[in-house]
Amino acid sequence: MDKRMVAAVLAFTIVTVFFFFSIFLIHPFGEPGQVRMDDRIIENTQNESASNNGVTSVVFDYRGFDTLGEATILFSAVAGVIMIFRRVKE
Repeated sequence: MDKRMVAAVLAFTIVTVFFFFSIFLIHPFGEPGQVRMDDRIIENTQNESASNNGVTSVVFDYRGFDTLGEATILFSAVAGVIMIFRRVKE
C-alpha cells in the first residue's frame, strides 16, 4: 500500500469517527438548548446591525468570525483532498 492510500484511509477513518461521535453528542431536534438567542436576535436585529434581513445580519454581523472559520476549513479540506489524490509525475 502506498503512502497516498494510507493517508486517504487514515483521513476517511478520522472523519468517520468524528461523524459518529457528533451524532451522539448533538441535542435532539426541536428541543431548545439552554440559551435562547433566537428571540434576542429577532427582536434586536434592526437596532444592532442596521439590517432588515435577519439571516444576513446573523451570518455577517453576529457570526462573522465563525463564517470566516467555516470558509477556511472548507478551503483547507478541498486543498487537502486535491493534494492527496493528485497524480505525481514520475
